[in-house]
Amino acid sequence: MRILAYEFFSGGGLAGRDVPASLAAEGAAMRDALVADLAAVSGLEVVTTADSRFPVDAPGGVEVVMLPDNGAPRLDSLIASAGAAWVVAPETGGCLESVTARVERLGTQLVGPGSAAVRRAADKAGLARRLAGHGLAVPETRVLGPRSAWARWEAAAGSIGFPVVVKPRRGAGCEGVSLARGAGELRSAAAAARRASPGESLLIQEFVPGAAASVSLLVAGRQSAPLAVNAQTVTTDGTFRYRGGSTPLEHPLAERAVDAARRASAAIGGLRGYVGVDLVLAASAAVVIEVNPRLTTAYLGVRSALDVNVAAMAMAANDGRLPPVEPVRGQVHFTSEGRISIASAVADRQP
Repeated sequence: MRILAYEFFSGGGLAGRDVPASLAAEGAAMRDALVADLAAVSGLEVVTTADSRFPVDAPGGVEVVMLPDNGAPRLDSLIASAGAAWVVAPETGGCLESVTARVERLGTQLVGPGSAAVRRAADKAGLARRLAGHGLAVPETRVLGPRSAWARWEAAAGSIGFPVVVKPRRGAGCEGVSLARGAGELRSAAAAARRASPGESLLIQEFVPGAAASVSLLVAGRQSAPLAVNAQTVTTDGTFRYRGGSTPLEHPLAERAVDAARRASAAIGGLRGYVGVDLVLAASAAVVIEVNPRLTTAYLGVRSALDVNVAAMAMAANDGRLPPVEPVRGQVHFTSEGRISIASAVADRQP
């Protein structure tokens, strides 16, 4: 079967336009890891796309297509000629939803959630309400329209209590996400979120102190299997920045994180394949922050920690078959740019 692996930032989604260096590096690392894993699956003919500024490190036999400026018609042709397409794109501005909808319109099988499930997961305001309705711990959240009066901002932040987190309603990673410890910082945080996602509604959320973590899941409908619980390295000088992390995470609330991630996935419905769930492990609760209906940067660490082909496992889950998860083979540290180091052996166990 011919399969297209398309990563937005490094794969030509912004060909001819400025691409933040950090996003290009992160995207290229995910793309190259995914392509390598797909190329190792028997019976797959792999094609991927590239922006000429971000060359692909691909195994022999992988077809690499450079997408030009205005490359939408070429991408559509590649999608239509493939038996399956695996899309990695940001939720910002509805990008991931839009590309998955294109794949659906062209009649090609998606490896990953369809556009309706992406929409439910990507809307962080709707997600918080949905998950709270299913009994999951989530940050207290207020929604502000793109033209909301400043008095409404002050009232929303005051009702939650400083410090608060300001973010786009639909976004990816830490793009446009800031911490505001008072009214002065609230203005700059709102401005940063607006720049990251022009015209979108914004969120003010309760700041939850604790350990930043994620759970990498294989999902087949309402069933799921955890691959790993991962530590996240997130720095802030007011603006949050994701730097990578390590896997597996040893933490007293790791099992609660897995339970919360699986329940969150089931609550959204329609998810399949590889899914990442971001949480904060607080004093006594695993608080769900976001659900990422796509490949995440933690994939870089998870595939190195498990002695299996994670892409092949995700494809099986996508087809409704949850494969057994192998025990981790080492403590792996990874950066958002794709640098990997295996620190130590870890005792065999299921996550």
